[in-house]
Amino acid sequence: MAVLNELGPGLDEKLYERALVIELKKRGHAVEQQKFFTVYYSGKQIGALIPDAIIDGLVIADPKVVETFSETHLRQMIGYLAITKLKLALLLNFKHAKLQWKRVIRESDE
Repeated sequence: MAVLNELGPGLDEKLYERALVIELKKRGHAVEQQKFFTVYYSGKQIGALIPDAIIDGLVIADPKVVETFSETHLRQMIGYLAITKLKLALLLNFKHAKLQWKRVIRESDE
């Protein structure tokens, strides 16, 4: 909320990402920005996944500037959680004056 209150709505996603990292660190959280995860298929490296921010080694934060979250956004976060082995992601929408957010939880591997 602090980021949206200071910057206002509708700017570029990267600006919100950078401001979010500053705000979270200011509040004592450990934040890894643009952490690199190698993606494999059939034992072969096929590319990389780079989430915007991982907070306290537990939560992926993904700032967006969209009218509304889509099924694509949710599926992307599920994929990120599967690759990173994390359990929780937060989609944060900075498009409007009121912060919109969506929690995405990875189902158990069992």
